[in-house]
Amino acid sequence: MSGVVLKSVSKSYDDKKVINKVDLTVKDKEFLVLVGPSGCGKSTLLRMIAGLEDITSGDIRIGSTKVNNVAPKDRDIAFVFQSYALYPHMTVRENIAFGLKMRKIDKKTIDEKVEEAAKILDLGEYLDRKPKQLSGGQRQRVALGRAIVRNPKVFLMDEPLSNLDAKLRVQMRSEIKKLHQKLRTTFIYVTHDQTEALTMGDRVVVLDKGVIQQAAAPEEIYNNPANTFVASFIGSPQMNFIDCDNAPKALCKKNCARIGIRPEKMVTGGKIRFKVDVNMTELLGSEQIVYFEIGGAKCCAKIPADIEAAARLELSIREEDLYFFNAAGKRIK
Repeated sequence: MSGVVLKSVSKSYDDKKVINKVDLTVKDKEFLVLVGPSGCGKSTLLRMIAGLEDITSGDIRIGSTKVNNVAPKDRDIAFVFQSYALYPHMTVRENIAFGLKMRKIDKKTIDEKVEEAAKILDLGEYLDRKPKQLSGGQRQRVALGRAIVRNPKVFLMDEPLSNLDAKLRVQMRSEIKKLHQKLRTTFIYVTHDQTEALTMGDRVVVLDKGVIQQAAAPEEIYNNPANTFVASFIGSPQMNFIDCDNAPKALCKKNCARIGIRPEKMVTGGKIRFKVDVNMTELLGSEQIVYFEIGGAKCCAKIPADIEAAARLELSIREEDLYFFNAAGKRIK
């Protein structure tokens, strides 16, 4: 078993707490994504699992081993960084093999492992090239290859696609998912990109200010957010929020402080209907984003481009698409 268990893990710098009593179990062979805004603690959490940051309190286990005081090199993990961290004077083959050579692995085994990794990552024809001769996506695959040859219990990835352009990010998302399916190893992946989180993770953990806000399957995170933070962070454009005191009566619910509705659910042929004045429209090919106000709250709707949205727009909302939150921001079911 190569799962990871965090029990009441905290991290402080002087008197500033950046991770606050995190309890998390990552299942064996699971692809878990940590997502949240900059400064939420996701990279710090990953680095503590790797042993690159000391924990202030709590316990971390990899498999059945408590690793609080185990050196990073002895934790049987592989860390893929945001930067490729390739040696420019070495070939692809030498970069992939470097860690194994440092461990005094015999040459025959190294050659076999490098060839196997190159086959998995489609790098065979590039093994004798230098990093400067490769594209960004190819360099990231070399970094992955360097991790694969170690055959670790756990892969840790800290925003590995952030340096790639949009097209390459989409391609590499797919390649990393395929890699996980081939290797059947535990992956913990950090990103600030909600699209990466929802498309890649078996399970998604949303962090804010060092605290887990929700941990669930991607569809659960999107459809049933636990609070206003998760509801606003996951989804693009973000969920609309309207104070109940100022909302149209048809939207209200007893004991509700705030109503939420996703922009793509504003024109659905529902029974709740009213008109709004359009402030601005953005055309996005087959869709458009329409901006307006409801009860003083700035809102938007994502609707098909062929719907007329001139000066006035009629909203048609289904009651089941409304989300209700209390004054503390917690979801009311």
